[in-house]
Amino acid sequence: MTSNELLVSRVGRLGRIILNRPKALNSLTLGMVRSFSAALDEFGADPEILAVLVSGEGERGLCAGGDIRTLYDLRDKNKDYYKIFWREEYQLNARIASFPKVFIVIMDGLVMGGGVGISAHGNRRLVTERTRIAMPETGIGFIPDVGGTWLLTRNGGAGVYMALSGAAVTATDAIHVGLADMAIRSHDAAELERRLSTIVEAKDVDAILRTFEEEAAVGIFERNKTLLDTAMAHSSVEEIIAALYSANTEFAVAAANQISQKSPTSLKVTHALLSRAAAADHLETCLTNEFRAACSLLHSHDLYEGIRAAVVDKDRNPKWSPATLAEVDERTVAEILRGDGDQEPVFRAWAELA
Repeated sequence: MTSNELLVSRVGRLGRIILNRPKALNSLTLGMVRSFSAALDEFGADPEILAVLVSGEGERGLCAGGDIRTLYDLRDKNKDYYKIFWREEYQLNARIASFPKVFIVIMDGLVMGGGVGISAHGNRRLVTERTRIAMPETGIGFIPDVGGTWLLTRNGGAGVYMALSGAAVTATDAIHVGLADMAIRSHDAAELERRLSTIVEAKDVDAILRTFEEEAAVGIFERNKTLLDTAMAHSSVEEIIAALYSANTEFAVAAANQISQKSPTSLKVTHALLSRAAAADHLETCLTNEFRAACSLLHSHDLYEGIRAAVVDKDRNPKWSPATLAEVDERTVAEILRGDGDQEPVFRAWAELA
């Protein structure tokens, strides 16, 4: 099965999915989400397929996320397209997380937003020396979605920092925060795929992966673990920022400054979603909470202003409204979290496929 935007094939007992929009940094479209879902269903049901390998075409990265320019262009039009997109994308994220076979993804180059959703929920997540992973949504007036609130609350304060700040991290820190499992060298990817195409049993995958694994160094998150765990445990964004400034280290002050530049409304909503995610037992609960907030934010000022400043005019100078954390009404946050009553994602168990 092949389309222009997503290439799906079989190589021996390996299912192959390649994101194929390199000029757009493989940003996801609704058609790609639907083709990916169909391919995953097919591979999951086929006893001849033992594992699936996902990668992105081109040299720049796996996937830069969803097509936010299209979202901006639809700002004064029917917003149902993005509600449908998110509903089906989040269903795919959960489908990947529960995939009953080996799901290998090469997170080479840039991996952001929706790119994290189609990779970090997998069970064999590979990063390289070129990897830069981020959930940058608070910088465009949005929230870390695609299960980001679940992923970033599983392993201490570093994930919360990533969610609030939108910071991009390297392979070492991605492994530390729980977004990836192991590092390989980027120039080994082609040989790795060739070796994986020869598997005859599922257990062969891990034996092959071990031969390519690189030793992970100590990253900035590990060096600042105590600071991040302590600061991010505070009960409000204001207290988190104050704690970072009080620590008065170069990393802490830079982190505080980074968070302070983001949309105040997005920061408050994100922090509330993270608090809910930390107490959640299931990814699907977090995806539903994120869907409600995402649909609400389609009616917000900051989402379109953030996209304007980042990708339309590219002046990097968004005018947030409200402009400060103190001005964000808690009732507004509650209304965003409540959602608009839209049809929510429906999550299928793999046993239901038959």
